[in-house]
Amino acid sequence: MDPQSPSPVPPPGCPAHNSGGRVPLHGTEFAADPQAYYDYLRHYGPTAPVELAPGVEATLVTDYATALQLLQDSGSFRKDARRWRDFNDGKIAPDSPVAPLLAYRPNCMFSDGAEHLRLRQAVTDSMARVDSRKLSQTTERVSDYLISQFGERGSADLLGDYAKQLPLLVFNELFGCTADIGDRVVFGITGMFDGVNADKAMEVMFGAVGELVALKRARPGADVTSWLLQHPSRLTDEEMVHQLALLLVAGNEPLRNLIGNALHRLLTHDAYARQGGLIDEAIDDTLWENPPMQNLAPHYPAADMEFAGQKVRAGDLMLVSFAAANTGPALTAARQAGSNRAHLAWSAGPHACPSKDPARQITVTALENLLNRLPDVELAVPEDSLTWRPGPFNRALAALPARFTPVRPVRRPAAEGPAPASARAQQTEGTGRRPERSGMWSSFLTWLTR
Repeated sequence: MDPQSPSPVPPPGCPAHNSGGRVPLHGTEFAADPQAYYDYLRHYGPTAPVELAPGVEATLVTDYATALQLLQDSGSFRKDARRWRDFNDGKIAPDSPVAPLLAYRPNCMFSDGAEHLRLRQAVTDSMARVDSRKLSQTTERVSDYLISQFGERGSADLLGDYAKQLPLLVFNELFGCTADIGDRVVFGITGMFDGVNADKAMEVMFGAVGELVALKRARPGADVTSWLLQHPSRLTDEEMVHQLALLLVAGNEPLRNLIGNALHRLLTHDAYARQGGLIDEAIDDTLWENPPMQNLAPHYPAADMEFAGQKVRAGDLMLVSFAAANTGPALTAARQAGSNRAHLAWSAGPHACPSKDPARQITVTALENLLNRLPDVELAVPEDSLTWRPGPFNRALAALPARFTPVRPVRRPAAEGPAPASARAQQTEGTGRRPERSGMWSSFLTWLTR
């Protein structure tokens, strides 16, 4: 930075305004206007000192080219969170709100080298077997079911009633969850993300996934769980549980945020309706300007080194700001001249999202079906009254109230083809009668077969 240029003013409420210390990426001020924070962070250069939660320090990469350099250099930067020096030194409290997302687990996200390749290949090969036509049918069925729950009211919270629920139900079907297991998966993941008794929710979720692995070892089917079990990598039961938990947790949160953020964009920008091709364009613009995970991709330098003009130590926590990198001044012209999908919302390098194509397909189908069923849907409150969930990682609204002309509920799945095997199995589970359950997944399966 030119020493003669004036220093930018930190955003209102930022402690750096008075102390010159690390910039906090938590609290309501950051959630309300993260771009103001990113604009300020750029004055440090390609990387900046930040605080993810009280006492949790990190270096944030805010520059696009620098982010690519880090993401693609698996020799200098490692993913194994057991290298995290501050965590090992006891500087991170066990109940820190960022620990569940950043602490080590034996899955492909936190592995390096040959172990990463083995686990990652099993995941990518299994996800590649998902039939795109079946995926669209499943998403449309789930969409119809959710709309049938609120359509007659003429109003809904499109976050809580739709975007939050749809990925959970679609993933339950992809992984072959039975009614009982699926209900507990929904309960567990919802509790983890909502912060409601998160430890208990995590215990329930891992227990349900463990039962799913045992079930599919005994009775495999045409689902991702069975394909993972059959993969030549020969995953152990423990490895299976952690890969499935990763797919469920890391898949659901970004996807629900993407659906919600794209809906927000469609409901608050009239230009899409006038230009045509609104959904694909709205998704691309959302991934560029309001990505569902704004800061993540934790890495740790393998040794003390200089990176982007700054000294970093082995085991330092470094994150990539997808949101800042995507919206940097140098990207504006390049984005206009080049591909509209060169953003970093899916990350990059060997740890890039392995399911970006299914995620986009689910999002497109979810938005198309909602807009087709509710063609006059509109925001029910002033845009400036909407609030965003706090936290350094996600970019997600707290709610998205909408209104529309009431519609009659769909009584049967609109998509072609028979009901999924998990729904047919529920009809004769146990005593031969359809079990009476109240969980969301079993309610959806009952709706499919009535």
